[in-house]
Amino acid sequence: MKYQPTLFEERASEPLAARLRPRDLSEFVGQEHLLGEKKVLRRIIESDTVGSMIFWGPPGVGKTTLARIIANRTKARFIDFSAVTSGIKEIKAVMEQAESARRFGEKTIVFVDEIHRFNKAQQDAFLPYVERGSIILIGATTENPSFEVNGALLSRCKVFVLQALKTEDIVRLLRHALTDPRGFGGQNVEIAEDTVAMIANFANGDARSALTTLEMAVLNGDVDENGKVTVTRETVESCTSKKSLLYDKNGEEHYNLISALHKSMRNSDPDAAVYWLARMLEAGEDPIYIARRVTRFASEDVGLADPQALQVCVAAFEACRLIGMPECSVHLTEAVVYLSLAPKSNALYMAYESAKRDALTMLSEPVPLVIRNAPTKLMKELDYGKGYEYAHNAAEKLTAMQCLPDSLLGREYYRPTEEGKEGRFKARLEEIKAWKKEHKSK
Repeated sequence: MKYQPTLFEERASEPLAARLRPRDLSEFVGQEHLLGEKKVLRRIIESDTVGSMIFWGPPGVGKTTLARIIANRTKARFIDFSAVTSGIKEIKAVMEQAESARRFGEKTIVFVDEIHRFNKAQQDAFLPYVERGSIILIGATTENPSFEVNGALLSRCKVFVLQALKTEDIVRLLRHALTDPRGFGGQNVEIAEDTVAMIANFANGDARSALTTLEMAVLNGDVDENGKVTVTRETVESCTSKKSLLYDKNGEEHYNLISALHKSMRNSDPDAAVYWLARMLEAGEDPIYIARRVTRFASEDVGLADPQALQVCVAAFEACRLIGMPECSVHLTEAVVYLSLAPKSNALYMAYESAKRDALTMLSEPVPLVIRNAPTKLMKELDYGKGYEYAHNAAEKLTAMQCLPDSLLGREYYRPTEEGKEGRFKARLEEIKAWKKEHKSK
């Protein structure tokens, strides 16, 4: 007789990520902006009022899991499609079945994983059935649906954007895997908290990747005579081919590395800057954090010496926000190299810090009457706005009107350098000051 594996053996042979797939919303982790209490997607799923929709997000954030949860809750027929293996013939056959079911009052939900892999003809095959309401289409994609999904089909679907999981979310999943009987709850596994955090950081927001790494680490852990499995940092490194680049994101090494990146860019050393950038990204640092700091650098250390630096960094920030890792690494590299090679000026930073000191010690200093608005009759009677000179009406687009309080008259906060394009701003500022000095006395 041929050996038949038991149900338990079949289940145990599944990958850890598949065994631990959440069965309902109470087990789902992350996407609070969609699934938090009273949030729109939670309400739709719980009330079984699902319409055609597309889940867009990076790998391992729960797109397919949400479809499975919907399948478990809905009273509709649920059909699972793979964009990799299904052709137009298979699509049309299922669509005809759905149309027949609709005539008898039965809804059909069709889930298409990796819908971006369908070509236009395959996507077009869904369109008439979605339009007629024969099916409710749920698609999942890692690509921007604006570019990858037929416009007519997309217009009939609500797009839900799923975000990369936070490190703390993945740590929760890993701890759950270590205690749940579907995972390693029946085994004696010893793994330090910082090693769990290490796996979570390596995953870069991908739950499936984190669970796969944990499974490999446990299977390759050190087993003693009592059957206890010990998973060390070295075990994890051997399973991922990654060294211990990780650091506590709230600890000293975190600040050491961002400091190294800043100072390398400030010192116009693109090679060092790119190295420190790679150290952080490969260690699992959030690219958005780096993008924020790089954007700050553009104004703090380059400023008007090269005004385009800020535009480059904001564009890199948007790229990180929209596509995430690993793709956005090259956008951050572009920004970091640009800043390293740009002329440097900290004049804007120094201007604000100097003004801030005065502002904090002179908070009660009144705004000069001449530059106050006078929206009411009383304010006009109190001389609000009296003597105001509208610069656009002047031939030179300049006036000698005083804008600082009397106590700060003559203060200079912005002191431009002659680096890069800031030299032009310096020359212009000197012209303005000379003109105002000349016309003030008249």
